[in-house]
Amino acid sequence: MQLVLASGSPRRFELLQLLDRPFSVVKPNIEEQQQAGETAEAYVSRLAVEKAQAGAKLSSVEAAVIGSDTVVVCEQQVLEKPVNQADYTSMMHKLSGRSHHALTAVALHYNGATNVALVSTMVHFKELSAAEIDAYWQTGEPKDKAGGYGIQGRAAKFVRHIEGSYLAVVGLPLYETEQLIQAAEQSQNEC
Repeated sequence: MQLVLASGSPRRFELLQLLDRPFSVVKPNIEEQQQAGETAEAYVSRLAVEKAQAGAKLSSVEAAVIGSDTVVVCEQQVLEKPVNQADYTSMMHKLSGRSHHALTAVALHYNGATNVALVSTMVHFKELSAAEIDAYWQTGEPKDKAGGYGIQGRAAKFVRHIEGSYLAVVGLPLYETEQLIQAAEQSQNEC
């Protein structure tokens, strides 16, 4: 079974390599816009499914295509990638000294069917000073990260602890991804 990652994320690429399965990459262009009345869980799941299905259309072979998306949720508000420094600063003030959820959905599209897994991890941040928030922005790291931070990078020093999957916060929960792949392999063997 051919495996394709539908993502331009270097973090997802690195994580998927840890499964020791050969894969190729396509980069679908999906509009990431939460719809009115859509819950964070439904939103992140929909994006993962859309990425996997769009990736399948871009793939030159019949493949199992993985799509994934991550959002940060604080007080029922979805925090996506910051659009500018002011947006980032606002996000970090919301997260400072509080707990939030990092939601990651991973979808696998294979043989006309799409299955999705949703992972929620509680992340507990320390109190952040204005100087810490500004210094972190200056590194450039937050600019392409949901919630304005990367737990695998310099922002790790802000995290008091987590409850759940660290790799889901990074962007690709490997246990759930492997389970989806194995289920697709099993369905292939049954045909």
